Amino acid sequence: MVVKGWIHRAAIAGAIALPVLLSGCGLFSQQSGKPIDPPQVEVLDDVENPETGEAVQEGTETNLTVYLEDGKGYLAPVAVNTTIASGEKAVVKALEMMTDNGPYAKQIPEGFRAMIPQGTEVKSYQFDKERKVAIVDFSQSFTDYNVKDERKIVEAITWTLTAMTGIDGVEIWYEGAKLPEMPVDQYPLDHVLTRAIGINLELAKGVSYAQSTPVTLYFSSQTANNEQYYVPVTRLVASGGNKTETVMKELIAGPLNGKELFSVITPDVEVKSIEQQDSIVAIDLLDETYYAGQKMHSEMLEAIVLSLTENSDATEVKITFNGESDFVDEKNNSYSEPVGRPHHVNAIKS
Repeated sequence: MVVKGWIHRAAIAGAIALPVLLSGCGLFSQQSGKPIDPPQVEVLDDVENPETGEAVQEGTETNLTVYLEDGKGYLAPVAVNTTIASGEKAVVKALEMMTDNGPYAKQIPEGFRAMIPQGTEVKSYQFDKERKVAIVDFSQSFTDYNVKDERKIVEAITWTLTAMTGIDGVEIWYEGAKLPEMPVDQYPLDHVLTRAIGINLELAKGVSYAQSTPVTLYFSSQTANNEQYYVPVTRLVASGGNKTETVMKELIAGPLNGKELFSVITPDVEVKSIEQQDSIVAIDLLDETYYAGQKMHSEMLEAIVLSLTENSDATEVKITFNGESDFVDEKNNSYSEPVGRPHHVNAIKS
C-alpha cells in the first residue's frame, strides 16, 4: 500500500508530530462537533469469545489481548488471562483493562502502562455488523490526557479491538457524539480507524514521508524481569517492490533503535525465495550455519510468521531452511507444515 498523503502537525513544543497515515488522497475533512444520533446498528448483547466470536457461558476463562505501553515507550500486545462474566462484552472488558488505574489495574504487568485516561468509562458499545466496525462511546474523562499520548491512545484502542475476531475497524465517540478528531492535538477521526494507521511509527533512513509505504515488523524486547516479548513497529520504507520481500529485508536489517529493541534474525540469514499462493506465504531461508536436526530460534520463526501475516492477507506461513522443512524450534514446535498466526502473544506475568 502506497502512502498517498500525510498530515504534519506541530506539537505544543514546536516539534513535528508523527505523521498520520491516510487511506486516501488529500487531507482529512473536518466534521462538526455537534452531537448526532448514533447509527442504527446491531447491538451485540451476548457475551462473545474474542477468539471465535461465539457466545460463552458465565465464568468462562479466556485471554484478552490488550495493547499497553512498555517501559521503553512502545505499544505492545499483552495477553491477559481473565474471566468473562454473564452479560459482559469482551470489547468493553478489554477497554476497561486498558484504562489507567482502572478496575483491572492489578492485572497489568509490571513496567507496562494502560493508555486510556484514568476515570474513563465506556458509556456504550455497538457493533456495525455490515461494516465490521466497533463503535465505542467514552465518558468525559477520555479527554484528560497528555498531548504526547494522543496517537498512542488511538493506536492502542484500534489495535486492541481489531485483534478480536470479526472487527475490522473502530469509531471513537465521546459523550454521545462521534468525534471528528481527538480533543487535544486534533488527531483526525473522521474515518474508520483500522490497522492501516500503523503502530509505533518510524521512518527508515533516507526515505521521505510522501514517497513511502508502511510495513509492520515484529522485533523483540525484554521486561525488567528478563521476560521476552514482541513489539510491532510500523516502518515507513521506500515505495515499490514486493511487499513480503520488503518485510523480510527490513526484518533482517533489524530495529532502527538497537538499544531498545532486539533483532530477531541474524544478518547472515538470506531469503532465497518468497511467494504467496492463496492464503499461504512460502519462504525459503538460506543459512550456512544450519545443520539437519538443529533446533531453530523460536523468536525468529514466530516473528517471521507474525510479520508476514500482518502485512498480507495470508493466514499461514510455510518456512523452509536450506530447502529443508523437517525441523522444530526451541519449544519443540514443528514447522513441517504451514504455521498460522497465534491468537495471542506476550503472556507476560503481572
